[in-house]
Amino acid sequence: MVVDEKRPISMAEVVDLVGDSEKSESIKSFIKNFEVIPLERAMKIKEGLEALDLIRLKDYHIVKIIDFMPGDATELNKVVNDASFEQEEVDKILDVIKNN
Repeated sequence: MVVDEKRPISMAEVVDLVGDSEKSESIKSFIKNFEVIPLERAMKIKEGLEALDLIRLKDYHIVKIIDFMPGDATELNKVVNDASFEQEEVDKILDVIKNN
């Protein structure tokens, strides 16, 4: 198998991509241990976060945000602890999560 592209994806996207093989059942079984939002909502949140066009908000941050769904600034800072956001940016990120 050759890896053509390496990019972070949310657990909602994984569930959609793995299909119905025997191997996929073990992946799906593992993911059931977590609360996974529906793919449609995950994609709306992803699009909303990308539309903010924040320089410090990277693809892997967006995936973490979708997987953990932080509800306040403290939770968001724990999820994206390697990035520092202004309060206005934090508010925008949380608004995208709440409104999608």
